[in-house]
Amino acid sequence: MDFRISSFSGFGALCLIFLLACCNHSHSEKLLKTQPNVILILTDDQGWGDLSINGNTNLNTPHIDQLAKNGVILDRFYVSPVCSPTRAEILTGRYSVRGGVYATSRGGERLDLDETTMAEIFQQAGYQTAAFGKWHSGMQYPYHPNGRGFDEFYGFCSGHWGNYIDPILEHNGQLVQGEGFLPDDLTNKAMEFIEKNKNQPFFLFLPFNTPHSPMQMPDEWWDKFADKELIQKGDGRAKETSEHTRAALAFCENIDWNVGRLIKRLKALDLEEETILVYLSDNGPNGARWNGDMKGRKGSTDEGGVRSPCFIQWKNQIPAGSKIEHVSAAIDLLPTLADLSGISWKTKKTVDGLSLKPLLLNPSSKWENRLIFNFWRGKLSVRSQQFRLDHEDQLFDMAADPGQWRDVAKDQPNVYQQLKKAKENWLEVISKELPEKDMRSFPIGHPDFSLTQIPARDGTPTGEIQRSNRWPNCSFFTNWINVSDKIQWEVEVLESGQYEVTLYYTAPKESIGSSFEVQFKDQKLGGSIEVAHDPPLTGMETDRFPRQESYIKNFRPLNIGTIFLEKGRGTLNLQALSIQGKQLMDFRLMMFKKI
Repeated sequence: MDFRISSFSGFGALCLIFLLACCNHSHSEKLLKTQPNVILILTDDQGWGDLSINGNTNLNTPHIDQLAKNGVILDRFYVSPVCSPTRAEILTGRYSVRGGVYATSRGGERLDLDETTMAEIFQQAGYQTAAFGKWHSGMQYPYHPNGRGFDEFYGFCSGHWGNYIDPILEHNGQLVQGEGFLPDDLTNKAMEFIEKNKNQPFFLFLPFNTPHSPMQMPDEWWDKFADKELIQKGDGRAKETSEHTRAALAFCENIDWNVGRLIKRLKALDLEEETILVYLSDNGPNGARWNGDMKGRKGSTDEGGVRSPCFIQWKNQIPAGSKIEHVSAAIDLLPTLADLSGISWKTKKTVDGLSLKPLLLNPSSKWENRLIFNFWRGKLSVRSQQFRLDHEDQLFDMAADPGQWRDVAKDQPNVYQQLKKAKENWLEVISKELPEKDMRSFPIGHPDFSLTQIPARDGTPTGEIQRSNRWPNCSFFTNWINVSDKIQWEVEVLESGQYEVTLYYTAPKESIGSSFEVQFKDQKLGGSIEVAHDPPLTGMETDRFPRQESYIKNFRPLNIGTIFLEKGRGTLNLQALSIQGKQLMDFRLMMFKKI
C-alpha cells in the first residue's frame, strides 16, 4: 500500500504520522518479547501428595491442578532430600555436592562462586531477573542472589524464617519490613515485577517459604482446617500428628490461592501465552502425612523424600494434558528452560541435567533410559526408570512396589549389580570434587555491594554463650554472661576501607552500661548498651503447631560507628568488655556498610 502523505492536508498528515508512530511503537514492544517469560515457582517442604491433582482428598488445590492440566506433568520428577541442595541443582543443572553445598546452614548451604546459575544465563540473554522468597544459597555478596544473576531480590537468605506475619526481610541487601502474611507478600511483589516488566522478557523465581515450619498463619487460612477430619493419612511407618498435617495442608491451600492470583494477573496482562510456568517442590513432605504411600519424607533419599510434583505450562506451545513417565530431575530445569527460551547458553562446568524440550514438545519422542542420583549426608540412592537401589543397597521395583516394601535384589541380580556399580562410580567421581574441609570464609565488602550481613547463624560462640535454638538459620545468641566470652566469624574482607557497623541487640535495663568491641586484625571498634530494649519472644500466638525452630523477637539496631577493615582473611570477633547486671545482650546480627 502506497501512503502518500503529500496528498493529505497538513492536519491529516500529522494524524497519519501519529498513527504510524503508535503502530511502530506497538510493533517494537512485540519485538522485545520474541523470547518467552519464565516463572519458576518453588514450594518449601511440600510433598508430592500435598495436591488434590495427585489424589489427596484432604485439601483442594484447583489453581495448581489447572496449571498441571494446561501443561505437562512430569510424573517421575526428583529433587534432593532437603532445601539447599535442591536449590543448587535448580540453579546450576548440576548435582549439589559438585557446587559445594553439603549442609543447610552455617556456610554449608552456599553455592560455589565458580558455578554458573540459571539467573545469570537469562540475565546475560537480556532478561530482567528477580527472586522473591527463600534464597538459601548464601547470604553475603557475591553468594547473595544479587550476585548470582538476580537484578532484584526480596525475601530472606536463610534456610528458614522465624516469622511469617509482617516479618523483617531484605530488599537487595537492605533490611525492610514485610507486609502481611509472607507468601501473600511474596506473590504481591512478584505481580508488581511482572507488571513492571510486561513489555520485556523476564525470569521470575518465586521460592515460597511454606509449608516449611513454623506452622504459623492467620486465622483465615487455619480456621478451615482447625477441626477438619483427615480422610487420608500417612502409611503408618512414622507417627502422624494431625495438627501438623492440618497446618501443612492449610499452607498448601494458601499457596494454591496465590498461584491462582499470579495466573490471573498474567491473563489480565495478556501474558499467559508468552510465559513458561513451572511448579515444583524442593523435597518430600515435612511430616508423616499422606504421600501416595511412598516410603520416606523430607531428609530421606527414598522415593517419598525426593519425588516432587512438577508441572510445566506454556500455552499453545507445550501440548496440554500430557504426562511424561520418564524419570527427570531438578538438574534438568536449567537446560530445559534455556532451550525452550531459545537461549544460546553455556556453563563453566559440565551440566548433569538434560534438556527435556523434546519430550515436552512431543511426549512420544524417543528417550534413552537414565539414572537419577539422590544424595544427602552420606546416604545415596539411585533411581532408574523401573528400580530404586536405596542407601542400604536394597533394590525395589518401583512399578510394582512404589512403597518400597520388598527387596528384590536376589530376584534381579543383574539390575542390582548395575545399579550398585553406578552408585560406586558416582561416589568416586564426586569424592574427587569435594574438599576434605570447607575453606570458604564469609565475605565482607564486595566492591559491587555496599551492605554485608553477618548474622548469628554463621557465628561460633565461646564459653557460656548459647544459641536460641539448635537450628541455626533463624537463631540468635543469648546467655552472654561472661566477660571472657565472644562470638567469632571466619571472614574475608574483599576491599579495604571504612565500614559503618550496626549491631542488632536486645538487653534488659540492668544491662545498661555494658560494653563490647568489634575486632578484626589490629582494628577495634567499641560500643556500649545505652538503651534498654527487652521485648518478649513472639510467634507462639499464631503457631498452629509447636515449632522446633527458635521463637523470634524485635531486635534494636545500634550504630556503633566505623571501623577500618583491611583486605584479607581473618577472624572477626565480637568481644564483651564489661557486663552490667546478669548479661551483656542477646545478639542477632551485624550489618557492615562500606563507606
